[in-house]
Amino acid sequence: MTVFNQERLPIEIFQIDRERMVEGWYSDAYFRNISRILNRLSKESYTYKNEEGYEVDIGDIEVEMQIFPRRRPFCIVGGVDEALAILKTCTGYIDSKGKFVNTFDQLEVEAMHDGDKAFYRGDPENIEPVMKIRGKYRHFAILETPMIGSLTEASRIATNVFLVLEAAKGKDILFFPARFAHYKQQAIHGYAYSLGVKAYNEEFGANSHRFISTDEQGAWWGGKGAGTVSHSYIASFLGDTTEAMLQFCRQMPADLNRIALVDFDNDCVGTTLDVLRKMYKYYSYHKKDGNAKQAQKYKLFGVRPDTGSNLRDVSVEPLGDKKLDNGVNARLVFKLRKAIDEAYKDWDIDDEDELERAKEYCENVKIIATGGFKPEKISQFEKSQVPVDIYGVGSWLLSNSSVENTKNDFTADVVRVKINGEWKDMAKEGREPCYNDKLVKVD
Repeated sequence: MTVFNQERLPIEIFQIDRERMVEGWYSDAYFRNISRILNRLSKESYTYKNEEGYEVDIGDIEVEMQIFPRRRPFCIVGGVDEALAILKTCTGYIDSKGKFVNTFDQLEVEAMHDGDKAFYRGDPENIEPVMKIRGKYRHFAILETPMIGSLTEASRIATNVFLVLEAAKGKDILFFPARFAHYKQQAIHGYAYSLGVKAYNEEFGANSHRFISTDEQGAWWGGKGAGTVSHSYIASFLGDTTEAMLQFCRQMPADLNRIALVDFDNDCVGTTLDVLRKMYKYYSYHKKDGNAKQAQKYKLFGVRPDTGSNLRDVSVEPLGDKKLDNGVNARLVFKLRKAIDEAYKDWDIDDEDELERAKEYCENVKIIATGGFKPEKISQFEKSQVPVDIYGVGSWLLSNSSVENTKNDFTADVVRVKINGEWKDMAKEGREPCYNDKLVKVD
């Protein structure tokens, strides 16, 4: 399933709990109170007349609600399709017989598409609403909380992914935050990641790929989880990283990228050289034997240093500053790249064609850097031209705070009400109706 053709995701994918949603189970209590009051006033045919002489049937008042982002200066919008699914499924009221009556067809709704960029710069002329809803307020008042929650969760992550890609100058980003959130959030998180990648590629004409770690992260867009080995897997081989990789190569399909995790012994260079030499031995053997498919199983795609921030790799000379010495730092990556590129020179190869093949094998090995990466560190690496090919990013992609411009939420405001068939501005002080030409009418 693709989400990049401006089509909305199907309602069924979200598994909306309609029965409890319309009862207000997922809503802030004050919205339940509002809904009950307006429904009772409607039954009473209660009217209100203000000082200007406008008389309104309050229970059935029609309003225009606009939903705004509040991340400066922009956010990559996500969660719109889920918010629309909530509206389509749960707009309405419960009649006197206890039956839910759906009235979505009475609403006028406009919305952006997931993956669009919405700006928020603090003043009304520079705020772009992501949704506009017109209709009887009592029919959808109770839905504000879950709708905004969906928008906030997906937009936060999509925007974080976009910012990481900007810092990485479009280099691929592995999406590694599954362990930092409840597993039931993996689908929306993986979908938001795909939106962030899509938005970056469209804006910069790039071709960044999408790499997720669980199948559930790709459930809404058809992606599949990928990965190779863990530290626990290496421990199962009594700490022998090379043997662990050789058995992975032998047992797993050739189309899975072979990525060696090389920091188990805190000797990334030494472990890499051992893995590289022995994997190439099998690769070369099958190549000479004319078995290209079997040779591919021993093609090393990349190595992944994941040194903890409390450790200094044995190949890194101490400078006395933990920020410069510990973890996956620039000096470690430079040493690793040099060692990989020159590894074949120490192999016992006499044939010139074989030597060229070994050289190409080594130079094609990528470095995948993981462990504490966020935009600031990635930007520093890129400015220093540290030879990282792919970054793996985890917890930062879920971050939401006032630090580093990651505060991400939404607000909904009634900005107009319908009086005697005409729409009148009616917003709280400091808010007003805003315009966005990216809003599209929703059928």
